[in-house]
Amino acid sequence: MTAADALAAGRSRLAAAADAVRARWDAAPEAAIILGTGLGGLAARLDVEAAIPYDAIPGMPLSTVESHAGRLLCGTLAGRRVIAMQGRFHRYEGYALADVTFPVRVLRALGAPTLVVSNACGGMHPLWAPGDLMLIADHLNLLGDNPLIGPNDDALGPRFPDMSEPYDAALRALAREVALARGATLREGVYAAVPGPNLETRAEYRMLRALGADVVGMSTVPEVIVARHAGMRVLGLSIITDQCLPDALAPATVEQIIAVAQRAEPALADVVCGVLARMDETT
Repeated sequence: MTAADALAAGRSRLAAAADAVRARWDAAPEAAIILGTGLGGLAARLDVEAAIPYDAIPGMPLSTVESHAGRLLCGTLAGRRVIAMQGRFHRYEGYALADVTFPVRVLRALGAPTLVVSNACGGMHPLWAPGDLMLIADHLNLLGDNPLIGPNDDALGPRFPDMSEPYDAALRALAREVALARGATLREGVYAAVPGPNLETRAEYRMLRALGADVVGMSTVPEVIVARHAGMRVLGLSIITDQCLPDALAPATVEQIIAVAQRAEPALADVVCGVLARMDETT
């Protein structure tokens, strides 16, 4: 397949997916939300007008990870028209990063100008605890791959997108104000994305901390890269679900991680809703 053929196929796939969503919900979203591991409960606050399973959207991958429901929820949250991904995709599931990030392309094609991305992560900062929220200020892409590799479609974004500010400064400032007003503890730091699916060794945690990371996870960064390539504003929020201190490391299970994420989710939902309600203040 030539580069031109690949670009044409990509455009056709994207158009078919966007058309399938519009057939079920023909509104212009003001924001898109990606719900990470254990964070699907935010959907309970959404006034859902359409719930679209991923398998009803042409070209959409399917979720294979526990707690990822695998559907798009379209409706209203905090007075905003939004689309929420209840379930995301990861490289460790066997998907190429172009497939992992395909939903972000669809959300942008539907008109969403802003992406709110959430995740569950391991905390390496010694003063932070499981259950804390973290505002993502920056990230490290340690996946060994990039979703923009390959022919670039100039209609979607530039060949060499700038990443000097991947997480929107005005949205981050608003998130800090909202958290303070609601009495929620909101840390701020650097998220490192690794391939997974295993959790890290003691030596790897030491390395990641030395590189400047405060938390580590297996998602988010590819989606943010594609969102910025497409010109979207991005707000990133993490829930620290386990403490990853090399000299006091205890085994962690996915069940424990999901349980902590679910307990902390109401605070995250409060921040997201507060930011959405006041989003006009940042434009």
